[in-house]
Amino acid sequence: MASDEGSVRVDSWIWSVRLTKTRSMASSACRAGHVRVNGERVKPAHTVRPGDEVRLRHAGRDRIVVVSRIVRKRVGAPVAVECYVDNSPPPPPREHTVPIGLRDRGTGRPTKRDRREMERLRGTPGGLG
Repeated sequence: MASDEGSVRVDSWIWSVRLTKTRSMASSACRAGHVRVNGERVKPAHTVRPGDEVRLRHAGRDRIVVVSRIVRKRVGAPVAVECYVDNSPPPPPREHTVPIGLRDRGTGRPTKRDRREMERLRGTPGGLG
């Protein structure tokens, strides 16, 4: 199940410890430059060893973890948490996230009056004058 020796591919390790939902998402993140090991951008086949720092930008959040154990296969959540030390900043509180202007279902397109009210609330300049 788990091994404390050797190395494993970074995309496989990220998926194994449940930082991403699928291995292909982990590979895509590596190819896009969203994964860094010890400060360097890496490809999916880069190997990680215990003690390496892995930085992952995923779902609008930075994850900073230090590898403490190598796993080759996907493990359960309680075991996955033991495989790394999480140094990530806490996620922003929900109150500080910007609310998205949602309209009731079935109300159709906003009227000119509705659009001007939304622009006034956002503080963006409206029409031509």
